[in-house]
Amino acid sequence: MSPPRPRPVPDRRWIKRLAITGLSLAAVAAATFATGIALDRAFPPPLPERIVISQEVVDRDGALLRAYATSDGYWRFAANLDEIDPRFVEMLVAYEDKRFWDHSGVDPLALLRAAGQFAGHARIVSGGSTLSMQLARLIEPRESRNLVSKLRQIFRAWQIERRLTKREILERYLTLAPYGGNVEGVRAASLAWFGKEPRRLTVSEAALLVALPQLPERRRPDRHRDNAQAARDRVLARMVEAGLLDEREAARASMTEVAGTRLALPALAAHLSDVALRAAPGETRHQLTIRRSVQQGLEDVARQAARRLGDRVSVAMVLADAMTGEVLGSVGSADYFDPARSGWIDMTRAVRSPGSTLKPFIYGLAFEQGLVAQETMIEDRPADFAGYRPRNFDMSYQGDVTVRQALQMSLNVPAVRLLDAVGPARLAARFRQAGVTPSLPPGEKPGLAIALGGVGITLRDLVQLYTGLVNGGRARKLRDGTETAFEPLANGTLLDPAAAWQVTDILSGVRPPPDALPRGIAYKTGTSYGYRDAWSVGYDGRYVLGVWVGRADSGSVPGLAGYTAAAPILFEGFARTGLPAIPHDGPPAGTFRPKPEDLPVTLVRFGAGDGGLPVATASHGVRVTEPAPRIVFPPEGARVDLATTTAAAMPLVLKLQGGRAPFRWLANGKPLAEAVRRRTADWLPDGTGYSTLTVIDAAGRAASVKVFVE
Repeated sequence: MSPPRPRPVPDRRWIKRLAITGLSLAAVAAATFATGIALDRAFPPPLPERIVISQEVVDRDGALLRAYATSDGYWRFAANLDEIDPRFVEMLVAYEDKRFWDHSGVDPLALLRAAGQFAGHARIVSGGSTLSMQLARLIEPRESRNLVSKLRQIFRAWQIERRLTKREILERYLTLAPYGGNVEGVRAASLAWFGKEPRRLTVSEAALLVALPQLPERRRPDRHRDNAQAARDRVLARMVEAGLLDEREAARASMTEVAGTRLALPALAAHLSDVALRAAPGETRHQLTIRRSVQQGLEDVARQAARRLGDRVSVAMVLADAMTGEVLGSVGSADYFDPARSGWIDMTRAVRSPGSTLKPFIYGLAFEQGLVAQETMIEDRPADFAGYRPRNFDMSYQGDVTVRQALQMSLNVPAVRLLDAVGPARLAARFRQAGVTPSLPPGEKPGLAIALGGVGITLRDLVQLYTGLVNGGRARKLRDGTETAFEPLANGTLLDPAAAWQVTDILSGVRPPPDALPRGIAYKTGTSYGYRDAWSVGYDGRYVLGVWVGRADSGSVPGLAGYTAAAPILFEGFARTGLPAIPHDGPPAGTFRPKPEDLPVTLVRFGAGDGGLPVATASHGVRVTEPAPRIVFPPEGARVDLATTTAAAMPLVLKLQGGRAPFRWLANGKPLAEAVRRRTADWLPDGTGYSTLTVIDAAGRAASVKVFVE
């Protein structure tokens, strides 16, 4: 057994040199770090708190409707990694900076590789820049490529890494990276080159977006398609080497041709988007209640219809959810960018004559007040209302028609007869309750001409009124997301539920235009005087769509009519929205449509007394069991002393028994006041001679007495 070998004696001088070297390196590192900190404080990086980005308007689900270029003319959107295809992010990091997640702004290995390639080829093969360094160059562009600028870029990258997380760095890079022309950022690039958001990209698309920022102008697909395709293929080959793609997948992607067209960014709901920007100019993102698919369908319909109708004709459309009042589609003109059609004018907010589209509300008030039933006969003959002589659109008259036929045929004289009975002021008051104030000349009160469009109203307001027919008589205030403050209607009562149902039942029976797809729509058309405006408003059990057709300059369009021009657009618009057809609600409890043979004698005809006022009324069709009404005072044939009743301004008290409330009293065919529930009323005679007093109950049953005033 050999003796143990002696342990070597350590060289204390070597240990001392090693310690001194380590301390020296540590001191140098500390000094360098301290110097870096000092420089960092002295020269902070120009990191903007908020990058200037394009303003965008999105729909209710966040889908882009319209975008606006920045003040310097660039399309630039903030990048969010959660909304970008993860495979694209992997390919970008693998191609540009494979150690991105590990380094502190500078990749020494990449710099050494770049230096070696430069030494071997006498030219720059790869720059060795990290994504952090590229972000530094985008934030603080350099005028020349030299050693000093590279050192400055390295220093800025280190500063950026100290202040931002890796995710924030990547998002800022993908916001500012150039993609050719005035397109910056991956989102704008995806929209411009592929027409879609970058959430889901094909392998070919992702590879192209990785390649473009290196030489964005030389690789623009719309100008240098071959260069773009070659650069994309190099990215695909690199991804195979990195193991992110297999060869077959890369080969399939390389077979896809790069599209050589730059696409326009979305410009849907252009007019409403302008309103949103004016309402909140400092916001970069505006969300509307619009549904993108609905908006796209309506704009396509409007554009195609305008081309068919004439060079200067425009089309406006508003679609609303009647249950909530939310606007799901708003088309201000046939083409926002068409100067020949004055496309920049938002015709949904223009005040125009509505033609006959207000007639349903006149009939609704007549139903509500017990003046007519659907099968009540009414005259369509020339009539004079204190000098106002309405005529029908076709200058002909139908004679005796039912109320149902009169509304479906949109006859003018019957509508004026009913408006004269219910009162224009009462109709205007109901409109105000529904949040709509029609426009009248200064100082002018509502008159009978309202029945035929003698008032100004916007398409939005008209749609708001029609929401009341969907909701059992209660209108909903429209809202679209542009409001800075929104208050729902305090009342909104337009009609009572039974009257609203009667109107819907009638309008549901209007014949659709030729070749229209059936949908169960209740609708009304209208044409303004001089063929300037054509209207059509329709609704199912939930949605209301209003259509206006005409010229923005109020010029006449010969032959323009609601039924032939606007109604086909209405039905096509409903079909193109993609919304389900919702059936109308059934009649309210106790409401029905009586047959002609079931009408009481007083309901058979809407007769005419002086001035065309009714002498008989009709009901909603409510079944009753109470006895018929009977006037008990004054009795039949009574003599009334006019001097006694007027001397002290004491009216005569009228009394009745039986009947079903509410009751409506008439003197010589003229209503005394609003319908009341009590069984008494006051009457102040306006002259001597015979007078006929009539009371009508909710079932349309009437009782009359004749008295003599002396």
